[in-house]
Amino acid sequence: MTERIINLHSELTYSVHAPTTILLKVAAMRTARQAISDEILTVNPSTSVDYLQEGPLGNRACRLSLQPGSTTIHYSATAAIEPKHPSNADLNELDYTELPAEVLPYLNPSRYCESDKLGKFAADNFGHIDRGFNRVSQISEWVFNNLSYTPGSTGPSSTACDVLLQRTGVCRDYAHVAIALCRALGIPARYVSGYAVNLNPPDFHGFFEAYLGGDWILFDATRLAPIAGFVRIGAGRDAADVAFATLIGQATLTGKTVQATDPQLVTESPSGEALSTA
Repeated sequence: MTERIINLHSELTYSVHAPTTILLKVAAMRTARQAISDEILTVNPSTSVDYLQEGPLGNRACRLSLQPGSTTIHYSATAAIEPKHPSNADLNELDYTELPAEVLPYLNPSRYCESDKLGKFAADNFGHIDRGFNRVSQISEWVFNNLSYTPGSTGPSSTACDVLLQRTGVCRDYAHVAIALCRALGIPARYVSGYAVNLNPPDFHGFFEAYLGGDWILFDATRLAPIAGFVRIGAGRDAADVAFATLIGQATLTGKTVQATDPQLVTESPSGEALSTA
């Protein structure tokens, strides 16, 4: 396994109109294959920060109370990624009776991934493909070829079915469609938010992973960045579980900077190699 060192930086500026509580999910996750160091979170003007651990996956969140005025939140860290590279041939779809209990929820429809409405569509388009890594790759390929990446084309209420009808969306929509199609075929799949090296324009990124051969394998239907340069922030049923900011009060995001840098990945392009960082 080859370790990658990726430098992370994000900065959010809010215009706060009334006392507001914000639940922030920008801190990178710690897993057996992703170590985080040199981590700094600063808030200007200074305020107390509650550091929270959410759910069994180890998603991390920060809860802050903001007062009227302008507030800037800065996060930086270094991620050491040592991914697992299983052989594509070993990444089979497991039968329902073989799936671990903690994986079963990712077969169910969720807020943005209405897999229960897509059974016939999924079977007609992907039911004939050999089960396993190749089938999920083909689903990801189909989403890439049949959706148009259009910033601003969808909103916070857009679901996988909405996106399939209009055939346009952004990274979270691409992931939601792929997840819904996987689940409709009996393949556990979940949403992952994170940082991505070489993502253009730079932003937080949404991708997905499918449970194959006993591992959570990463996929990105947008092809906007190399999977080897993904740093996990959080995972969940869909984007509702890992939104980078949830506001209770009145505040407007007026500035956002997101960066993930790794000099080794400057010339690399997305590849079809199986990779797991869960």
